Amino acid sequence: PPPPPDPGAFIAKACDDHIFVQRRGGTIAYLAFLYFGRVQDGLDRFTMRDLGLVRVHDFGDAFEPRFQERDEAMEHFFFASHLHDVERADDYTVRRLADAAPSWPDPAWPAAAKVRDKLLYRLGRHFEKSGDPERARACYSRAEAPRCTERLVRLLFQAGRRDEAKEHLERCLDDPRSDEEWLFASDLYERKFNAKRTSTLTDMLRAADVIDLDESLSGNPERAVAAHYESRGATAFRTENALWRTLFGLLFWDELFAGSKSSLHSPFDFLPQSLIDGSFAAQHADTIDARVALLDDPAALRRHLLRISTQHYGSMNGVFRWRRSVLDALHRFVEVAPATAMRHMLENFCSNYRASRYGYPDLTIIDDCGARFVEVKTEGDQLRRNQLLRLRQLREAGFNARIARVRWTLDPATVYVVVDVETTGGRGEHHRVTEIGAVKVQGGKIIDRFSTLLNPQRSIPPGITRLTGISADMVADAPYFADIADPFEAFIGDAIFVAHNVEFDYGFISREFARLGRKFRHAKLCTCASMRRLYPGHRSYSLNALCSAYDIPLKSHHRALCDAEAAAELLLLINEKRAEAISR
Repeated sequence: PPPPPDPGAFIAKACDDHIFVQRRGGTIAYLAFLYFGRVQDGLDRFTMRDLGLVRVHDFGDAFEPRFQERDEAMEHFFFASHLHDVERADDYTVRRLADAAPSWPDPAWPAAAKVRDKLLYRLGRHFEKSGDPERARACYSRAEAPRCTERLVRLLFQAGRRDEAKEHLERCLDDPRSDEEWLFASDLYERKFNAKRTSTLTDMLRAADVIDLDESLSGNPERAVAAHYESRGATAFRTENALWRTLFGLLFWDELFAGSKSSLHSPFDFLPQSLIDGSFAAQHADTIDARVALLDDPAALRRHLLRISTQHYGSMNGVFRWRRSVLDALHRFVEVAPATAMRHMLENFCSNYRASRYGYPDLTIIDDCGARFVEVKTEGDQLRRNQLLRLRQLREAGFNARIARVRWTLDPATVYVVVDVETTGGRGEHHRVTEIGAVKVQGGKIIDRFSTLLNPQRSIPPGITRLTGISADMVADAPYFADIADPFEAFIGDAIFVAHNVEFDYGFISREFARLGRKFRHAKLCTCASMRRLYPGHRSYSLNALCSAYDIPLKSHHRALCDAEAAAELLLLINEKRAEAISR
C-alpha cells in the first residue's frame, strides 16, 4: 500500500499570519484510524465524550496498540478507507475502484481480508442494482466471504452458466470456509441438481409446531407465545441472543476485560481485540478449561456469575447489555441446562465469537423437562439462514430447539376488558385519572363491569369539567388510584386491554401504576384503528361518530363507563369482521 500523505504539508492563510490551514487530512484520518480502528471524517467523538454524550469504559488506563506491525496497519487502512469512501461515491468512481481491484494488495492479515470482502460485497451489490452483473461477478469472485460466494453462484445461474455454478457449489461442499457457506451450498445444490422442490428453510417452517393464538395478540407474537407456554406451567423468557452472550461475557469476564492478556486499545473500545480477530481461544487456552469446568458444578457456576454481576453490574462492554430479566433467566437456565450442551455452545463463542453472537431463538422455555429454545414465526415470516444454523447447533449440542409457527385465530374464549378513562387533561405526566370505566367481554357478551371516580390529587380545569361533567366536589371523597389498583388489576387479569384510541387510556393507566412502582403490561387492541382497517369509508372515526353510524347508544358521552360500553359494541363489530376474514 502507498504510505500516508506527507505529514508536514501545510500553508499559511494569507489574511492572517497566525492562522494555518492544514493540508494533511489524510494523515489525520490515518492516525484516527490507528486509535479508533475505523475510518471517520473528524474527531468529534472526543468532543462528544467531553460533553458526556458518548460513554467510554472504565476497565483501566493501560491500552495495547491496535496493530503490531506498520504493514498490517497500512493494509487494513487501505481497504477500510476505500470502504468508507464508497458509501458516498458516484457511479464513475465506483467503477474505477472496481476496475483497480486486480491490482489491490493480497491481504496478509485476516482482519484486512474481512474488510476487503466487505468492500467487494458492497461493490458487487452496487453493480447488481445498476444492471451490470458482469462487474458484480468479478467483484464477488475476488472475495472469500460466504455471502460473496452465494451472490456469485446465483448470478452464474441467472446467466445460464450452470457448470461453473456447480463447480463453485461443489468446492463449498468439499472445503467449506464456514458452516454458513456449507449450509447455503448444500441447500442450493439439492434444489438445483437433485430436483428438491423446497429449501431447507421452507422445510423447517413446514415442520414447525403450530400454535393457535387469538389474532388480537398479533402486535407482539413473541410475548403471546411466551404467555401460551406459561399458561401450561412453564417459565418463558424472551432472551434471543442475550442469554448466550451474557453467559459468555460473565463466565469469561476476567479474561475479556480484567486479565493481563485482555487487550483494549482505547477508552472508546468495548470489544476486546481477541474477539475481533478470533484469537481468544488461543490466547486464553490455559484458563478456558478452568472456566468451562464450572459448568459441571451448577452451584459454583451460579456463585461465579453472581460475583461478576455484583462487582461489575452496569459496566459498559461490547459483549452484552446488563438486563435484570436476562440475569434472572440465566440463573434459572444454568440450574437445568446440561453441562455438555452449554460447553459445546460456549466453545463456539471462544473460537469464533463474531460468527456466534447472533441468530438465537426468541424464547428460552424452562419446565419439568429442563431448558429448551423456541423460535417464533408468524404467517409471512421467513427463517433466516443464521437462525437455521443456530437451531442446528443447539440441537447438535443436545438442546431441544424448535420453531413455533403461530396461526392467528379468533378464540371465542378470549377475554377482553374494554376501558375508558377520564382525566384532568392531555398526555402530560402532571395530568391524572379522574374516572375509570371498564367492561369485561367474552363470547360476544358483556360479563362484568368496573366503574369508579378517582381523586386525582390535583385541580380539574374548568374546561375538563364542562366536557366530562366531573367536578372537584364529585371527586373530593373519591378513592385514590392506589386504593383501587389491586381490584382493578384483578378485574383485568390476563385479558386483552381494549380502548378507543388505546394508547391514550393505556398510557394513563400504566403511568398511574408506575407512580406506585408497579408495571402494567397487557396485550392491546384499539377499536379506533381496527374500525379504520375493517370498516373503511367513514369521514370520522371518533367514538361519537361511529356510535351514530351504527346505532350504538351513547347517552353520557365522556363518562367512562358509558364510553367503555359503547367501545365494547364496536369490539363486537370488529370481531365479526375478523371472524369473516379468518374463515376465508
